[in-house]
Amino acid sequence: MSRRHAARVAAVRRAMAGEGIDVLVLRPSPDFRFLSASREGLADADGEGVFLVVTADSVVETRDPAGLVPASARRVGVDPEMRARELFRLAIAAELVPASAVLAPLRLRKDPAELSALGRAGLAAEEVLAQARELAWFGATERAMARRLRLLALESGCEEVISLRVSAGENTARPEHRPGERVINPGDALLVSVCGRWDGYCAEAGRVFAVAEPPEDYEAMYSVVLAAHRAALAALRPSVPFDELVRTVNEVIDASGYGHYAALHVGRGVGLGHDEGPRAGQEAVFAPGMAVCLEPAIYVPDLFGARVADVVACTAAEPVSLGTSPHTLHVLDR
Repeated sequence: MSRRHAARVAAVRRAMAGEGIDVLVLRPSPDFRFLSASREGLADADGEGVFLVVTADSVVETRDPAGLVPASARRVGVDPEMRARELFRLAIAAELVPASAVLAPLRLRKDPAELSALGRAGLAAEEVLAQARELAWFGATERAMARRLRLLALESGCEEVISLRVSAGENTARPEHRPGERVINPGDALLVSVCGRWDGYCAEAGRVFAVAEPPEDYEAMYSVVLAAHRAALAALRPSVPFDELVRTVNEVIDASGYGHYAALHVGRGVGLGHDEGPRAGQEAVFAPGMAVCLEPAIYVPDLFGARVADVVACTAAEPVSLGTSPHTLHVLDR
């Protein structure tokens, strides 16, 4: 067991004692990866039927977790992603409670190695979008370009493509839109993003393209999104509540006249999971080591939308963007 892994296990056991939890049973998930000794916790543990059982004196990967739960255990923390059939197979009399009570607080602040891994993932996601700019978009469908993005992501070493977004024209105004048969034409705005896992850690990069030329008034609206992103970056400081960052973004967008069209979410925590703490609305306060995907957006119904997404780390000094690609509105020439 490495020193880093031993420190994590010790911290988990202290938290278990504080929560009155005797055993943790984790299925393949971000929590599993956090505590797995393989590759110092970065293993993509997606093997069917593999569990991690943590007790006061052991940490074991097994296919029979019930056999490792002591008969004396009264409270067992189970993985939030545990499937119903897995819970039934445990067949234990102890009280089952979410393991997130123990692990979520410990995963909030990333150590330097984790931030480096997040940075590599962020750069990989951005590189996928950089390559996407060189593809032929005119006349292709959203779905066809999404398939090409998936291949680029996998070729970059992406272990799991979590989500892909290719939205053209009026579909850019639909935040839940999935790539369809809409043909991409000159004069269309495009929202393109890739979210995936590289070397165990998740990152997303989202950018805005225009085909041949941007729609009328689009650049003015996009400039508001960029101003909101800059304001969010400036606000991401230690001791600042997440909700304050949300207010900062909303104030910028409200002042522009687009307040009714602002996206509900401006960011989310990222790490071993693509959507984890810190989160708005949970009294979260930023601290060094926390990492979030900043994603301010404006969606004008039936017209167009704009969104940028970047992974940013909170540090003791100032926020650090873990990516490098600019937010310039890129005009595609083919």
